Amino acid sequence: MNSDDLACFARVVACGSFSRAAVELGSDQSTISRQMARLEAEARTRLFHRSGRGVELTEPGRLLLAHAQRVAAALDDAQRTLQACADDGPAQIVIAAQPTIANTTFAAVGKALRHQFPRTRLRFVEGLGTHMVGWLASGEIDIAILYLPAHAGGLEVDLLLREQLCLVGPPGDPADAANSAKPATNTGAWPLKALADVPLILPSTPHGLRLLAESLASRLGITLNVVMECDASTSVTKRLVQEGCGYTLLPLAAVSDELAAGRLHAVPLADPSPQRDVALATSRNRPPVAEQWDITRIIRREVQIIVASGGWPGATLIEQA
Repeated sequence: MNSDDLACFARVVACGSFSRAAVELGSDQSTISRQMARLEAEARTRLFHRSGRGVELTEPGRLLLAHAQRVAAALDDAQRTLQACADDGPAQIVIAAQPTIANTTFAAVGKALRHQFPRTRLRFVEGLGTHMVGWLASGEIDIAILYLPAHAGGLEVDLLLREQLCLVGPPGDPADAANSAKPATNTGAWPLKALADVPLILPSTPHGLRLLAESLASRLGITLNVVMECDASTSVTKRLVQEGCGYTLLPLAAVSDELAAGRLHAVPLADPSPQRDVALATSRNRPPVAEQWDITRIIRREVQIIVASGGWPGATLIEQA
């Protein structure tokens, strides 16, 4: 005996016949008859009086109907509870991003998620890419918006956009300020090989940006001139550059305010043009948070709006496959 049997039994009672119950349930009369015969066999008693005019309940049938109605009410209540939970969204959602991405996206994403899931507690976290991979694995965060790591094992990744890296220096022309014999290209871009002559401020080796820069230098057969390592926030690196301590590599979005204010200067890198992919990441090895698909869809939509409105300079959207 199961809930389907009890629901069918209650429908037969309400309809007064197997044939009418079959129509309402989208089945056929023989199937309903067999199901009720099986139910009577399991109950070891007759539940119906059968006649040419339909069916009527026996005394055991009336007792079973009371149980069937309570089961149906409990199932309806459970369904309403689950639906209300789905409508409200998860109790909490924790989203992490690297500083530049967080500064660009968190306000719009927070507003959109707050509108969609007003009862959900939202928590935003900044961190390094290597930290976020570990946080996803341990369940400390639910979703990360990050620069795609070289090794994304254990992550479910959804690419969002691609950014071009720039050589960032103090106000003026980096080609002159770097005292380099290799000029910028005719397009105004800075040749990647010429980075060997530029005093650079970069994070230390575990950071994704440093790994990317070292990998590009290795492929080009050059050695980077790293005069200072800065593992603090991007804002600290930018301040060091403003003070003339060296140059750094950043996407346009990371320095847009400083460029507008004339505090920094940036030129794109070329030959080749180094790029970084930004992705939504979740853990493959942990169960998804409630309504995760809707949450990631909202994040992607807000990122698309930001890029389309010019709020993410230097970014190119990556269309979903």
